[in-house]
Amino acid sequence: MTGYTMLRNGGVGNGGQPWMLRWSSRIRLTWLSFTLFIILVFFPLIAHYYLTTIDDADDAGKRIFGPRTGNELCEVKHVQDLCRIRESVSEELLQLEAKRQELNSEIAKLNLKIEACKKSIENAKQDLLQLKNVISQTEHSYKELMAQNQPKLSLPIRLLPEKDDSNFPLPKSHRNCRLHNCFDYSRCPLTSGFPVYVYNSDQYQFASSLDPLVKQAFESTVRTNMYVTENANIACIYIILVGEIQEPVMPKPTEIEQQLHTLPYWRSDGHNHLIINLSRKSETQNFLYNISTGRAMIAQSTFYDVQYRPGFDIVASPLVHAMSEPNFLKIPPQVPVKRKYLFSFQGEKVESLRSSLQEVRSFEEEIEGNAPADYDDRIITTLKAVQDSKLDFVLVEFTCKNQPKASLPTEWALCGEREDRLELLKLSTFALIITPGDTHLVISAGCVMRLFEALEVGAIPVILGEQVQLPYHDVIRWNEAALIIPKPRITEVHFLLRSISDNDLLAMRRQGRFLWETYFSTSETVFNTVLAIIRTRIQIPAIPIREEMAVEIPHRSGKAAGTDPNMADNGDLDLGPVETEPPYSSPKYLRNFTLTAMDIYRNWNSAPGPFHLFPHTPFDPILPSEAKFLGSGTGFRPIGGGAGGSGKEFQAALGGNVPREQFTVVMLTYEREEVLMNSLERLNGLPYLNKVVVVWNSPKLPSEDLLWPDIGVPIVVVRTEKNSLNNRFLPWDEIETEAILSIDDDAHLRHDEIMFGFRVWREARDRIVGFPGRYHAWDIPHQSWLYNSNYSCELSMVLTGAAFFHKYYAYLYSYVMPQAIRDMVDDYINCEDIAMNFLVSHITRKPPIKVTSRWTFRCPGCPQALSHDDSHFHERHKCINFFVKVYGYMPLLYTQFRVDSVLFKTRLPHDKTKCFKFI
Repeated sequence: MTGYTMLRNGGVGNGGQPWMLRWSSRIRLTWLSFTLFIILVFFPLIAHYYLTTIDDADDAGKRIFGPRTGNELCEVKHVQDLCRIRESVSEELLQLEAKRQELNSEIAKLNLKIEACKKSIENAKQDLLQLKNVISQTEHSYKELMAQNQPKLSLPIRLLPEKDDSNFPLPKSHRNCRLHNCFDYSRCPLTSGFPVYVYNSDQYQFASSLDPLVKQAFESTVRTNMYVTENANIACIYIILVGEIQEPVMPKPTEIEQQLHTLPYWRSDGHNHLIINLSRKSETQNFLYNISTGRAMIAQSTFYDVQYRPGFDIVASPLVHAMSEPNFLKIPPQVPVKRKYLFSFQGEKVESLRSSLQEVRSFEEEIEGNAPADYDDRIITTLKAVQDSKLDFVLVEFTCKNQPKASLPTEWALCGEREDRLELLKLSTFALIITPGDTHLVISAGCVMRLFEALEVGAIPVILGEQVQLPYHDVIRWNEAALIIPKPRITEVHFLLRSISDNDLLAMRRQGRFLWETYFSTSETVFNTVLAIIRTRIQIPAIPIREEMAVEIPHRSGKAAGTDPNMADNGDLDLGPVETEPPYSSPKYLRNFTLTAMDIYRNWNSAPGPFHLFPHTPFDPILPSEAKFLGSGTGFRPIGGGAGGSGKEFQAALGGNVPREQFTVVMLTYEREEVLMNSLERLNGLPYLNKVVVVWNSPKLPSEDLLWPDIGVPIVVVRTEKNSLNNRFLPWDEIETEAILSIDDDAHLRHDEIMFGFRVWREARDRIVGFPGRYHAWDIPHQSWLYNSNYSCELSMVLTGAAFFHKYYAYLYSYVMPQAIRDMVDDYINCEDIAMNFLVSHITRKPPIKVTSRWTFRCPGCPQALSHDDSHFHERHKCINFFVKVYGYMPLLYTQFRVDSVLFKTRLPHDKTKCFKFI
């Protein structure tokens, strides 16, 4: 224990030997560390020095560490063997590398062949699927033809009457004449075309008494009328003009009656004759009242109840603009809806003034049951009270400042000149028209003149007296444009007028403007309306509206058109059968004889009126869904045969609510042959394409050596008379489908986009359906409209450079729309697309439909178009404001949505496919 302790405490036992041992160990460790440090630090430095300096010696033989040549290395025998092995291996490696490259080249070629085979197989599958669809469509069409057990309807044989008509029983009195007992239907077969013979008034004595302006306007209208014939033997109607008669030279009634009875085709009783007495002034006399007109119809503006034969005679509008066209730009706008005066009236009637001023009858006496003999007294008192109350600004004057116009007894005479009356009506929201106090007076020229002036300037007529027979009342719904109020309700008129909303006011004003423009405004409209009344009554359709005859430019085809994969790509789906054997035209005139029986009121009370027969319209009725499976399925192609389905079934049939159809591409171009050829090639393989009509808008013909692509459907190149953007919308006779795809020659659309637009249009046939959207913006500082193409969440126009529309609107644009609009399009060489949007929105009161997210459609790299000019937008601003003046209001309406396909962005099971991959 003691020894252990001493050792641990460093004791000096045995002479201090442990301490010496520790000291010697430390010396050895220090020397060893120092030696290792010298070796590890200095030896690498010395080696590095020799390696970098000895090799720099001039004598190559003195180099110790430098590289040696191959011969030197191979001096040794075994080194030579290694060199031979290396050379042999290197040669074999070179051979293997060459063989590897050869094999890679063969593999690349085989891969290209594999890809080509895969593409061929895919194309073959697509062709097979398309062929199956075509076969299915053909089989369906064959079954439909076999199932039809009703032969195609043909026109009946036209029966012409004999020159000497056989007499048929006379009615008890000529005042009892109606069509069934005073009209010879055998002279007017349904297929006769309604021929009209007009007597030459100069051959009769009363011609010298006719108002020269009325006579001249009538003869000018007759010369251009489509129904007028010079062959009296085939005529359905015979017309003779007898008035307006000038007052100083008015012939005796017996003389006029005698001359009527001596007309060559009067045939003893005047059946199928129409006697026209047009009023140019409010004081026109009813000289036919005491004349025996037999079975002849009468058209004039003044009738007594014993004279007027409902459904037989015609209440005609006055002929105010006899030889002058009304200036539509001077007509006040329809907005603001409410004007300075709530209502106005100016007139004079001596009998009513006297009783009103003397206040011979009080309101309390009327309540007690003593009905007034003439409500005009009560009307004067009530209207004066409204004016004095100053609740609203009204203007009523019952005495004329100047001498009143001549009038019939109990009729309110007009005051002042026509220009002064129009200025007052321009400031009036409503225009009061008080009917004559004589209840036997059905209608008077003075009342009709007041109605004409109110409609002309947009004052809503308020007619006091429900017994009145307004012009063309049997076909015009006057309650849509005027208020007809019984006279006993005069005390409620003020309340009633104030209760009408702005929406209803503007609708009535717009309808009144339509009636005035269509049936009242000119001598041509008045004469056409009178003829249309008779034609409608005897159920003969109008003459078909004319087609624009296409002058085709010969061209050579033969260039095989390829298919741009970017244009035709729709994923793995087929877009539908390419029906080209032969092209399928839309049926025409299926409703020409039913329109006169079913749609009388719609035709007469909506634009464009009853004067034209269209081959088809976008407003034709649609069958219910079950009808296509229960006896009325001809032409329908339900999706999946009626079971529905996703992409595959969807693309195999058109489906929808209307029978199958195709569309026509109308492409406007001007001396851009290369761009045009590229655009035509992109249409190759497009399903449901019937034909391509190229409107060649240049006086310079296409190059003779130009080869046009063969796209599987006819390409018709139409030559135009002049360079006009209006040519885009001409109803060419080569267009045989209802659907038109108007497209610019530089438009760049994929096939699936076109097909989707076509399917959408089929469900909205009355609207423009297209791709690039624009809108009209209100310029607050200038209080006018601006054309805007910026990105917006609202739009009101779809550019017709890439849009579907119905051919019906091509007829309206070219033949019905005001000529001033087409003239401005020609002046600016611009704005035709805006004009078409105005027209369609005016007719339908609906906005267009935009499809897909595309905001522009120009192809990259195409030559610069007119729309890139700086003046382009300034001209379009002017166009919009000018069109608003012509229509009287802004027809465009805003919409805040676009259309995408049903299954777009919808997650589907693996066994289902989408309708369109990108839409």
